[in-house]
Amino acid sequence: MLFLALVLVLPVLLLALITWQVVTDGPLLRPDAEVSRALVHPDGFSQFLSDLGNVQVAVPVLVLALTLALWLGRVRGTRRWWLPPLAAAVLMALVPAVVVPLKEWTGRPGTPVVPPATGYFPSGHTVTALVAYGSAALLLRPRLRSPAARRALAAGCGVLVLGVSYGLVRHGYHWPLDVVAGWCLGAVPLAVLARVASRTERGRPEQGRPAGADVVGRDGRSRPE
Repeated sequence: MLFLALVLVLPVLLLALITWQVVTDGPLLRPDAEVSRALVHPDGFSQFLSDLGNVQVAVPVLVLALTLALWLGRVRGTRRWWLPPLAAAVLMALVPAVVVPLKEWTGRPGTPVVPPATGYFPSGHTVTALVAYGSAALLLRPRLRSPAARRALAAGCGVLVLGVSYGLVRHGYHWPLDVVAGWCLGAVPLAVLARVASRTERGRPEQGRPAGADVVGRDGRSRPE
């Protein structure tokens, strides 16, 4: 519980700090602009990476993972097999409900590369990529028995999210702090989903014995599990 609290609290505190700097035009915006000027170089590769954070790309990946997790959970008899996929779907649906009002409230302008407009903070593409790809990894991880496969899945998720983040800054679609705020915002639903998935996985029936099977006690009598 302490670890979960830290995972939830620290991103929220960092997000609050960055948001305060953006709203008040604080001193953190100066190094933010300097980093942006040093990195911005629009090209086809950065465009490709940033497009991986589009809803049309990331959400179908999550839907595929949801479908697979539902099917495998039901086939394997996992208790409350429907709960983690349902939680992931609800959390993904809540992303625009949180991001859009925050964009409108902060009203941050974009970099010099993009057309004059406001509403660039936080990066919606970053939040979408983190929640969609991260949720897909959390849903599929318990289905992989090999530690190497689990590490590969986590690494692949990390590469995708970092790739999207780099592409957004490199192409000039977002300031670096927009992306960092997206990480903080996306970390909260992922922490919640990780907790739900962990509790569900611990409650699954043991292999080789169906749920509700009798357990023989030391006195030789059988009793329900």
